[in-house]
Amino acid sequence: MEVINALGRRKAAIARVYLTAGTGVITINGRPLDSYFPSQLLQYVVKQPLMVTDNEGKYDLKVNLNGGGITGQAEALRLGIARAICKIDAETFRSTLKSNGFLTRDPRRVERKKPGRPGARKRFQFSKR
Repeated sequence: MEVINALGRRKAAIARVYLTAGTGVITINGRPLDSYFPSQLLQYVVKQPLMVTDNEGKYDLKVNLNGGGITGQAEALRLGIARAICKIDAETFRSTLKSNGFLTRDPRRVERKKPGRPGARKRFQFSKR
Protein backbone atom coordinates (compact mmCIF):
# COMPACT_ATOMS: atom_id res chain seq x y z
CA MET A 1 0.00 0.00 0.00
CA GLU A 2 1.32 3.42 -0.94
CA VAL A 3 1.31 6.44 1.34
CA ILE A 4 -2.03 8.24 1.50
CA ASN A 5 -1.95 11.88 2.54
CA ALA A 6 -4.76 14.17 3.67
CA LEU A 7 -5.17 17.61 5.17
CA GLY A 8 -7.27 18.64 8.18
CA ARG A 9 -7.91 22.16 9.44
CA ARG A 10 -9.62 23.66 12.48
CA LYS A 11 -9.37 27.34 13.50
CA ALA A 12 -5.66 28.14 13.01
CA ALA A 13 -4.45 24.51 13.25
CA ILE A 14 -3.31 22.56 10.20
CA ALA A 15 -2.71 18.79 10.25
CA ARG A 16 -0.96 16.99 7.38
CA VAL A 17 -1.60 13.25 7.73
CA TYR A 18 0.44 10.50 6.02
CA LEU A 19 -1.22 7.08 6.35
CA THR A 20 0.52 3.76 5.60
CA ALA A 21 -0.25 0.13 6.40
CA GLY A 22 1.24 -0.84 9.75
CA THR A 23 0.58 -1.61 13.39
CA GLY A 24 -1.28 1.49 14.61
CA VAL A 25 1.61 3.77 15.59
CA ILE A 26 0.64 7.48 15.58
CA THR A 27 3.59 9.89 15.39
CA ILE A 28 2.94 13.65 15.66
CA ASN A 29 5.85 16.00 14.90
CA GLY A 30 8.26 13.16 15.69
CA ARG A 31 6.62 12.39 19.06
CA PRO A 32 4.21 9.58 20.01
CA LEU A 33 0.51 10.39 20.45
CA ASP A 34 0.45 10.03 24.26
CA SER A 35 3.43 12.37 24.57
CA TYR A 36 2.02 15.06 22.25
CA PHE A 37 -1.55 14.89 23.65
CA PRO A 38 -1.25 13.88 27.35
CA SER A 39 -5.02 14.32 27.85
CA GLN A 40 -7.03 11.10 27.47
CA LEU A 41 -9.93 13.10 26.01
CA LEU A 42 -7.81 14.54 23.18
CA GLN A 43 -6.32 11.11 22.46
CA TYR A 44 -9.89 9.78 22.18
CA VAL A 45 -10.85 12.63 19.81
CA VAL A 46 -7.88 11.82 17.57
CA LYS A 47 -8.66 8.07 17.48
CA GLN A 48 -12.41 8.43 16.86
CA PRO A 49 -12.35 7.94 13.04
CA LEU A 50 -10.18 4.83 13.45
CA MET A 51 -12.46 3.36 16.14
CA VAL A 52 -15.70 4.03 14.25
CA THR A 53 -14.39 2.33 11.09
CA ASP A 54 -12.69 -0.58 12.99
CA ASN A 55 -9.26 0.38 11.63
CA GLU A 56 -7.48 0.78 14.97
CA GLY A 57 -4.12 -0.97 14.81
CA LYS A 58 -4.15 -1.42 11.01
CA TYR A 59 -2.44 1.79 9.89
CA ASP A 60 0.57 3.86 10.90
CA LEU A 61 0.09 7.62 10.94
CA LYS A 62 2.81 10.22 10.55
CA VAL A 63 1.46 13.71 11.21
CA ASN A 64 2.80 17.24 10.82
CA LEU A 65 0.80 19.58 13.08
CA ASN A 66 1.23 23.33 13.42
CA GLY A 67 -0.75 26.39 14.48
CA GLY A 68 -3.61 26.82 16.91
CA GLY A 69 -4.10 25.38 20.37
CA ILE A 70 -4.23 21.79 21.53
CA THR A 71 -7.99 21.29 21.07
CA GLY A 72 -7.95 22.82 17.59
CA GLN A 73 -4.96 20.67 16.69
CA ALA A 74 -6.69 17.50 17.92
CA GLU A 75 -9.84 18.27 15.92
CA ALA A 76 -7.81 19.18 12.81
CA LEU A 77 -6.03 15.83 13.16
CA ARG A 78 -9.38 14.03 13.48
CA LEU A 79 -10.55 15.59 10.21
CA GLY A 80 -7.27 14.70 8.47
CA ILE A 81 -7.43 11.07 9.63
CA ALA A 82 -11.07 10.78 8.53
CA ARG A 83 -10.24 12.15 5.08
CA ALA A 84 -7.29 9.76 4.74
CA ILE A 85 -9.44 6.75 5.72
CA CYS A 86 -12.05 7.89 3.20
CA LYS A 87 -9.39 7.86 0.46
CA ILE A 88 -8.61 4.18 1.22
CA ASP A 89 -12.11 2.91 0.46
CA ALA A 90 -14.77 5.58 0.06
CA GLU A 91 -17.79 3.32 -0.50
CA THR A 92 -17.13 1.36 2.70
CA PHE A 93 -16.10 4.08 5.16
CA ARG A 94 -17.59 7.34 3.85
CA SER A 95 -21.15 6.78 5.12
CA THR A 96 -20.08 5.92 8.68
CA LEU A 97 -17.59 8.80 8.86
CA LYS A 98 -20.12 11.25 7.44
CA SER A 99 -22.94 10.14 9.78
CA ASN A 100 -20.63 10.71 12.77
CA GLY A 101 -19.70 14.18 11.44
CA PHE A 102 -15.99 13.50 10.98
CA LEU A 103 -15.83 14.66 7.34
CA THR A 104 -17.30 18.11 8.03
CA ARG A 105 -14.82 20.95 8.48
CA ASP A 106 -15.82 23.14 11.41
CA PRO A 107 -16.02 26.67 9.92
CA ARG A 108 -16.14 28.57 13.24
CA ARG A 109 -13.35 31.08 13.73
CA VAL A 110 -12.56 33.85 16.20
CA GLU A 111 -14.57 36.98 15.47
CA ARG A 112 -12.48 40.07 14.88
CA LYS A 113 -12.26 42.95 17.36
CA LYS A 114 -14.29 45.99 16.32
CA PRO A 115 -12.99 49.56 16.66
CA GLY A 116 -14.28 51.53 19.65
CA ARG A 117 -14.98 48.38 21.65
CA PRO A 118 -12.86 46.31 24.04
CA GLY A 119 -13.57 43.05 22.15
CA ALA A 120 -15.61 41.59 19.31
CA ARG A 121 -19.00 41.97 21.02
CA LYS A 122 -18.23 43.45 24.45
CA ARG A 123 -19.02 47.10 25.13
CA PHE A 124 -17.56 49.50 27.63
CA GLN A 125 -19.72 50.03 30.72
CA PHE A 126 -22.70 52.33 30.08
CA SER A 127 -23.05 55.36 32.32
CA LYS A 128 -26.33 57.26 32.21
CA ARG A 129 -24.97 60.27 34.15
